[in-house]
Amino acid sequence: MSNQKICIVGLGYVGLPLAALFSTTYDVCGFDINEKRIEELKNNKDFTGEVEDLENLNIEFTCDPHKISHADFVIIAVPTPIDKAKNPDLGPLESASKIVGANLKDGAVVVYESTVYPGCTEEICVPILERESGKKCGVGFKVGYSPERVNPADKEHTIDKIIKVVSGSDNDTLEKLADLYGSVVTAGVHKASSIKVAEAAKIIENVKRDLNIALVNELALIFEKLGINTREVLAAAGTKWNFNSGEYHPGMVGGHCIGIDPYYLTSKALEVGYHPQVILAGRAINEYMARHVAETVVKELGALGKVLKDSCVLIMGLTFKANVPDTRNSQSKRVIEYLREFGLGVLAFEPLLPNDAVEEGFGVKNIDLEKAGKEFDAMIIFSPHDKFKKYDLGVLKNKMKENPVLMDIYEFYSKKEAEDKGFIYRCL
Repeated sequence: MSNQKICIVGLGYVGLPLAALFSTTYDVCGFDINEKRIEELKNNKDFTGEVEDLENLNIEFTCDPHKISHADFVIIAVPTPIDKAKNPDLGPLESASKIVGANLKDGAVVVYESTVYPGCTEEICVPILERESGKKCGVGFKVGYSPERVNPADKEHTIDKIIKVVSGSDNDTLEKLADLYGSVVTAGVHKASSIKVAEAAKIIENVKRDLNIALVNELALIFEKLGINTREVLAAAGTKWNFNSGEYHPGMVGGHCIGIDPYYLTSKALEVGYHPQVILAGRAINEYMARHVAETVVKELGALGKVLKDSCVLIMGLTFKANVPDTRNSQSKRVIEYLREFGLGVLAFEPLLPNDAVEEGFGVKNIDLEKAGKEFDAMIIFSPHDKFKKYDLGVLKNKMKENPVLMDIYEFYSKKEAEDKGFIYRCL
């Protein structure tokens, strides 16, 4: 094991797996300001489900910022959200930089993994580190940027199997970080020519995904009016070698990256005098989909002559995607809000979350589906967890009132079978 010490600042979906990976080779300290989180980790509990063998890891978990001062490499992996106006919220990043700067070992390398706009590390973070430490970047400490590429619940593309982009404030730092990450990432590293290039690369990874999803969502909106199944169209078009149909399907965009990162780039673009059009158009389409799902259910219930204020909708799955307990930026919350605008009652069935988390985070009651009676006028399959496979359409039908509506966003169930069972079936 190397005698170099690494401190990971921020122990969420990114920081904890990174700490686990480095702990196989290095002396690792995991720091977080959340005392509850630290206590849970010390008791081998991880709410993210990303690291399964905590008890076997050699990581010192702590809330004591002084521990940072022992590290040769400090890796910052804190959230970078947006505010209500969809502007970058750098509060967590600035706070982490202050703590690190105040506890920075002479000669240490500070590496940022949080997603930011090009220039943020050098324009915002470095001055904070210099002010708090009293050291000069390039002399008293060095800085690097290596964007995270974590995909929650993906057991195939784990961080050690994804090529790591690394960059540094100078060539010496770049080589040190290439060696550091290269020692644990089996997929290898890519050396970016500058920190700004690495920052931009991370942003456009998710901008591209957002735009591709927006395209198929817009196609779905068009094809719905034409009475065509979008997935059947994609399958047919995908027979051409360069169509690449398998990666993108209509759906909801949530999570900590795809629905957030584009705003970091567009805000910077506006700052330098360019008004981005395509990126913001894609964002508008993807944000509209939550309202579209709610309105589809409302229209179907109205067409059946049901009184909306007397109707109840069950949303199955609230997390931002299937089989993860991650609720960050989940569009299910917006679906709930839109349904309530029309006076509908809303309940949820989310087996991956505790009841109090559902009530506090989404404002709805989390029910036990198996104990429910015939009380629902409509169901929305929002996050199609594998756990739902045990509930076939016959089971669901027994929970529904007369003329039930099934909004199956990702076609988890068979349309033909659903209609044979008497459901009014809709999907994206």
